[in-house]
Amino acid sequence: MAESVRVLIADDQALLRGSFRVLVDSTPGMEVVGEAGDGATAVRLARELAPDVVLMDLRMPVLDGIAATREICSDETLTGVRVLALTMFDMDEYVYPALQAGASGFMLKDASPSDLVDGIRVIATGEGVLAPTVTRRVIANFSRRGETPRPAPRLVGLTKREHEVLVQIANGLSNAEISERLVISMPTVKTHIGSLLAKLHARDRAQLVIIAYESGLAERGMPT
Repeated sequence: MAESVRVLIADDQALLRGSFRVLVDSTPGMEVVGEAGDGATAVRLARELAPDVVLMDLRMPVLDGIAATREICSDETLTGVRVLALTMFDMDEYVYPALQAGASGFMLKDASPSDLVDGIRVIATGEGVLAPTVTRRVIANFSRRGETPRPAPRLVGLTKREHEVLVQIANGLSNAEISERLVISMPTVKTHIGSLLAKLHARDRAQLVIIAYESGLAERGMPT
């Protein structure tokens, strides 16, 4: 990651793009490198500019945010580019597909400026942003679809403790909460998460959540 976090803003509303630009450019250590009013332009600019983070509106013309996210995240030349999906509603039916497409996190457009800035910073470091409330929405959406968990042979290689940590990640717990819940140290939590990312070939925490849901593992510890 570059010393200054380089951000590409993709939203079809010019007013919102302007607001996000002011916020990002006024934050030390961050800069906006481009703006896109549709998904196709977002993909093109991502390839041209290789930003650290793309703020991706999920509902855009020409190419929607899900398709744009999928193109960016599947492009082997853009492995360092992270997508932070944005939408107006936490019940948005696009959230789950966006995470499946490779988005590293999800936030509401009406999040506080400080939360959005923090989200961009976390995404830029290679971690994922997925609040517990959003995690529950993803679980609910997946359950409503009536889909049968897919066989997940790659989970066979996980240790018992790694399984436990993965369940807690899927439930939206932070590292500190996992440490407290499982009575293990923070460094140990981070070690297990690093091992999970490597063994499951996941880019970040958000992808671990999706893997847990689709394998049926998360249902064992589903939050109420």
